[in-house]
Amino acid sequence: MLPRLYSIIDPALLPGPGDQAPRVAAFARELVEGGATLIQYRNKTDCGRQMLTDARELRRALNSEIRLIMNDRADLCLAAGFDGVHVGQDDLAPESARLIVGDAFWVGVSTHSVEQAIAADKTSADYIAIGPVFATTSKEKPDPVIGLEGVRAVRAATRKPLVAIGGITRSNCASVIEAGADSVAVISDLVHDPAKSVAAFLRVLR
Repeated sequence: MLPRLYSIIDPALLPGPGDQAPRVAAFARELVEGGATLIQYRNKTDCGRQMLTDARELRRALNSEIRLIMNDRADLCLAAGFDGVHVGQDDLAPESARLIVGDAFWVGVSTHSVEQAIAADKTSADYIAIGPVFATTSKEKPDPVIGLEGVRAVRAATRKPLVAIGGITRSNCASVIEAGADSVAVISDLVHDPAKSVAAFLRVLR
């Protein structure tokens, strides 16, 4: 169900001239050129209007075979024609997100411990994310690092598809898959030369 690579776009990491939405869409096209098939749009700083503008531009830029996930906002997932929503521990509960988007959409949920993963396993979430596996710079106040042992423990606690996130790079991603993750979520290590970066990850993850 999940591809090995779960690409995440954070507009804050894509500075440059001109309007943000075309820049985000161009970055996404490069990810797809490298082989990405699943992309999450994650925006923690802009207003809802900017997020929707970016998201609609993303949907227009990519064919329907590319699955797009909206971080946090179930309403914007529907408004932009995305394929699913991903919620965190401080966002809507998975069941509340499910009520908004319906059964045809993916719902993913972030967890940071075995206990949270066990709770998520009892919901209708389609997949569970666990992390941070390693130290990360993509969050201002990251949760405690769980390490590969944390991935193994969560793998033992759920049969749902498992996405590992946090500090994952081309040099350590294989160890995360070996620990039991079905997919690795990557943000920072895709920013430079995204097409080549995705292709490099996929070569390691085969």
